[in-house]
Amino acid sequence: MATGLWKRSAGELAGMVARGECSALEVVDDHLHRISEVNPSVNAVTNVLADSAREAARAVDRRRASGEALGPLAGVPFTTKENLDVAGSATTHGVPALRHAVAPLDAPVVQRLREAGAIPLARTNLPDLSLRMHTRSQLYGDTVNPWDPSLSPGGSSGGEGVALATGMSPLGLGNDAGGSVRLPALLGGVAALKPSYGRFPGDRSIGPRDLTLCSQVIPVDGPLARTVADLRIACQVLAGPDPRDPRAVPAPLEGPPLVRPLRVAMTADPGGLGVHPDVRAAVELAAAALRDAGYVVDEVDVPRLAETVDAYGHMIMTEFNLSWPMLERLLAPDGRRYIELAMALRGPVDLAEYVRLTSVRQGLQRDWAQFLARYPLVLGPVFTEPAVPVGYDTHGLEEHARCANALRLCTATSFVGVPAVAVPTHFAGKLPQGVQVIASFYREDLCLEAAAAIEARLGTFAPVDPRA
Repeated sequence: MATGLWKRSAGELAGMVARGECSALEVVDDHLHRISEVNPSVNAVTNVLADSAREAARAVDRRRASGEALGPLAGVPFTTKENLDVAGSATTHGVPALRHAVAPLDAPVVQRLREAGAIPLARTNLPDLSLRMHTRSQLYGDTVNPWDPSLSPGGSSGGEGVALATGMSPLGLGNDAGGSVRLPALLGGVAALKPSYGRFPGDRSIGPRDLTLCSQVIPVDGPLARTVADLRIACQVLAGPDPRDPRAVPAPLEGPPLVRPLRVAMTADPGGLGVHPDVRAAVELAAAALRDAGYVVDEVDVPRLAETVDAYGHMIMTEFNLSWPMLERLLAPDGRRYIELAMALRGPVDLAEYVRLTSVRQGLQRDWAQFLARYPLVLGPVFTEPAVPVGYDTHGLEEHARCANALRLCTATSFVGVPAVAVPTHFAGKLPQGVQVIASFYREDLCLEAAAAIEARLGTFAPVDPRA
């Protein structure tokens, strides 16, 4: 049996399976063995789909043996956050009330990976209902940062970030409504793509209810991987319309050519609210890498940041306030405290103000579009602080506000709906650092191109062994 396959990227594994250098079953078994070895140390994987994964791998191997054409990810295992449906597996959202909520169908993004030949391997941990920036669920407990167990691995796709960082999976699916794939990628030393609103189809809900406005227009599903090349493959597979989601659009994967060299707006300290020296160093390293790759980098701040963050908070908290009786019953005490602190920071508003904020959002989108016409790319931090201790986000209002402030560029880009790629840059001590690259609506190609240029010059840093 081939070993060490868990160290390979998704693209490498797909190529090896296609060429017959290893079997899909060997790939799956090696990742299952890796899970058994390291997951007890980090608690990222919640449910292992071993039997169905092996069955799917054997089917790939039979198709290859018979000469059938294989998909671009044939034989590649992937993990999925516990709020995305995998047929036959419970979509628990981390809470006891949903522990038996077995999905009859795959979510659209899961279905597309499966149709490309990829194999669902396991489910990963998240905070209760994904409503926190530290990954702790009632059903599964805390996920552990593999670089330093005293620090949070981030959230809400924290299980995915750690699974990728430790080699338990070469490709993962999470979602992002304000940093929820980008923060775990940063803290895990891996890469992640938050796509544009409408780029990938989604059908997430809790129970039979459709989603309210903010949950329709802000969260997006997105992939995590250890290389930018794997994010590009995933983007190609996941993009496009689907009858289950009328929001998804048939935008081309490659936008129209732009005048080169591309101009990049570098903002190490978005809004001038403060940035840690290690984070500034990451942005400056990435800027130097982009200049070396031929980009023109200017230090320019993004438009109307404070107004964007305020509108985001007030709109979301207004909707949460309306559903608070249900949320309060489902959440554990620390989850309730997180939402209560968020409401204290930027509380719910009345109907007139909520309606006004919907028009504010459109103006913000217009201003971002005009800004990105001048600067097709923005380079900035994912989180302006170093990694925070476990539980820091619920210690008190000051600590909660510090975390929210540190995520301000993630918040703004989620609210206006533009794409972003998080990519690592270096280590500060023993901890990975990184940046995000942001582009205009449906220009994931520009984000991925720039992130690949950074990665080519600064390297990759995972997988890591949490037992070392």
